[in-house]
Amino acid sequence: MTTPSGFTDRFARVNGVRLHYLIGGKGSPVVLLHGYAETGHMWRPIMPLLAQRHTVIVPDLRGAGGSAKPPAGYDKKNMAVDIYELTSSLGLDRVRIVGHDIGLMVAYAYAAQFPQAAERAVLMDAFLPGIGNWKNMWLLRDLWHFHFYGDVPLALVKGRERTYLEHFWNDFAADRKRSVPEADRRVYARAAGGHARGLRVLPQLRAGRGGLRAPGQTRLAMPVSVISGEKSGGTFLIDQVKLVATDVRGQVIAGSGHWLMEEAPKTVIPALLDFLL
Repeated sequence: MTTPSGFTDRFARVNGVRLHYLIGGKGSPVVLLHGYAETGHMWRPIMPLLAQRHTVIVPDLRGAGGSAKPPAGYDKKNMAVDIYELTSSLGLDRVRIVGHDIGLMVAYAYAAQFPQAAERAVLMDAFLPGIGNWKNMWLLRDLWHFHFYGDVPLALVKGRERTYLEHFWNDFAADRKRSVPEADRRVYARAAGGHARGLRVLPQLRAGRGGLRAPGQTRLAMPVSVISGEKSGGTFLIDQVKLVATDVRGQVIAGSGHWLMEEAPKTVIPALLDFLL
């Protein structure tokens, strides 16, 4: 996997974990956080466009890609501390932060815990654990994977990471033929190979372990854009975010499933560029 033109491949030791990240461009900083079953690689289509006006930072979250995969620390509030310490180490006082899937949970936790450090936030297609009727989503039958954790599931998936990840790429798309491309699937499967421990990132969503109930007690004042797929979360996340933020712009992408960047790039990329300015 090559580093995109204009970007530098780096590592940083923050919050007790070694994070891999890419950085490039010049201007006001934008942080892009990937979701589960992907890595920072998912943002490559938009990275050079953002880099024309922004300094773009693209980490692999702990447990994913080139970042370390420790046995613990996957609650979203702690993962937000990872990112905050990374941006602080780069001398960035205020950033615009974007997150997809579990990345949005980390982005929200970042904005809620460090509001002075978040200028704008984009939350893309999942839900906020610990906020409102979140368990209505968390307990859906089709979301069994949130409860698939422990030593036995880890043993079952080890060596079969791609088989497991195919469930997400195929079943969460409106049309699996327009979902994550094969070349990208190979990148993600290779990154996950032998590292089933990264599965721990999913179950730690409950309010007591990874939920965001405490941050939710303070409403976000910065502008927040919520982007969801019509065939995925619909308006659920938009309604949730309105409970915790005062300036919310919601958009449901017609015909798209969960993989917004891959399924609807001609709509999603302009929306992101417009909001991030």
